[in-house]
Amino acid sequence: MSVQHINPDSLFKLDGFAQISVPPPGKRLAFIAGQTALNTNFQLPSTDFHDQVVRAFQNVAHALDALGATTADVVSMNFYIVGLSDEKFQRFTAAMNVALDGKPFPANASSVIGVERLALTGLEIEMTTVVAVD
Repeated sequence: MSVQHINPDSLFKLDGFAQISVPPPGKRLAFIAGQTALNTNFQLPSTDFHDQVVRAFQNVAHALDALGATTADVVSMNFYIVGLSDEKFQRFTAAMNVALDGKPFPANASSVIGVERLALTGLEIEMTTVVAVD
């Protein structure tokens, strides 16, 4: 059984988004620390926002792989975006939809939060993830 996504008729619906996500019975929850575009050498390879979003999603995928999980096991995510605007949100969505080999990231209960800055100068995006694991 996989994560159940619920979108009640009384709440808005968006592709790639779930109002409620419920982990399957018997699964534990794992909490993945905020992932950014930093590489394994703690370096920021690109200051381009699109590149950073793609890299951050790839880093989430690496963490999921280390858990023996996939994107289908994601229960929820929080996205922290520096200087969030309508235009930047559209750029974020476009990058999210191609980040994993051109496949969109599956729906989950997520929040997009605009912030003034992140821990290191140059970082534009950070994402935390809750995942259901065996």
